[in-house]
Amino acid sequence: MPRPRKYPPELLDRGARLVFESNRPIAHVAADLGLHPETLRKRVRHAEVDSGRRSDLLTSQEREEIRRRRASPLPP
Repeated sequence: MPRPRKYPPELLDRGARLVFESNRPIAHVAADLGLHPETLRKRVRHAEVDSGRRSDLLTSQEREEIRRRRASPLPP
């Protein structure tokens, strides 16, 4: 059973959006919203990759495809 999430996804999405719109440091936005800065930093990086602003990491779709392929049994 997965561990429960500490922060709701809506709050993390809002924090990432605030970082992009306000051009404020991640640590300042995280403090304003009561989030751990590293948690918000990770969400911002994923949002950058998914939106095409950053290309050095896997997108959410690519990660899901890899997860699906690893879970499916190999044909004999």
